[in-house]
Amino acid sequence: MERKHVDKYKKIGQAIKETRKAKGLSQAELAKKIGMSKSYISKIEAPNTDKPFSLEILFDIAEALEVSVTSFFQYVDNDKR
Repeated sequence: MERKHVDKYKKIGQAIKETRKAKGLSQAELAKKIGMSKSYISKIEAPNTDKPFSLEILFDIAEALEVSVTSFFQYVDNDKR
């Protein structure tokens, strides 16, 4: 079964990665803040990911990184990423 919106998940994952790094957090630290495993964060951030994730997780990540959830969607509409 083909997954819809794979490219969008990839771009959001890269936005999460860039934001996390800019905030000086490791994947393990972010994972701990949201109650997930490091491997789950790693899968979300992987450039070749096809891992879908819920809005609940996205909201948790945004809160942990102290950014607006909408900041991640800028990457989806930006052709440069």
